[in-house]
Amino acid sequence: MAMDARDSTDTAGQMPVVGGRSRDRRTVSRLGAALRLSALFVLVLATLFAGGFGWFANKVSHLTTPANPARADAIIVLTGGQSRLDAAMDLLASGKGARLLISGVHPSASRRQLQAATGGDVRLFSCCVDIDRAALDTIGNAEESAKWVESHAYGTVILVTNNYHMPRSLLEMGRLLHGAKLEPYPVVNSNLDKGGWLTKPRALRVLFTEYNKYLLALARGIVPVKPTPSGIALAETAAGG
Repeated sequence: MAMDARDSTDTAGQMPVVGGRSRDRRTVSRLGAALRLSALFVLVLATLFAGGFGWFANKVSHLTTPANPARADAIIVLTGGQSRLDAAMDLLASGKGARLLISGVHPSASRRQLQAATGGDVRLFSCCVDIDRAALDTIGNAEESAKWVESHAYGTVILVTNNYHMPRSLLEMGRLLHGAKLEPYPVVNSNLDKGGWLTKPRALRVLFTEYNKYLLALARGIVPVKPTPSGIALAETAAGG
């Protein structure tokens, strides 16, 4: 009887250890499944991101400057390069638009300095060119351009900017210029067709940076945000005042 008692006591003392090991195995199994699921999620996101970048780069690389664009009511050029300004002034001089808005001009640049930089006709510049100095980024370009288009009641507008900047510009402009049709006029400084961007590190870097900005612009359509001096913050909703 004493042996039976000891056996019973020893067995009873060991049962919690076996149960504890079983729980540990289940915990490790759950942790492993969660890690595998997380890794799969990250892999899917990375694949989508890479595929999206390939689509974006391919789309941009196939944008070409129209040889003879249709006449519009007005022209808007977003600052960021001399070639953009030259192209916009050429369009204005050839009668493709009655008036030109140069959006995003540095506050310190005078009208005379800007005219000299573009090399445009002085009389044409004086009569038919407006300057926006308030816009600091593409969002600001869209806001100031929308005010300008609405004040003149323009129905069609030629939008001039670089090819890599065109998708995001159209996205931001399209959100605000509801009553006007935008006609893209991409300026191409470097031939990126047939995968040329893959062999040009600078072009690859520019495209990658612009792709990330394009994704942020898309996200703004889902979660309203606004730029701040320290980064990006949620925009105030109507319900929140």
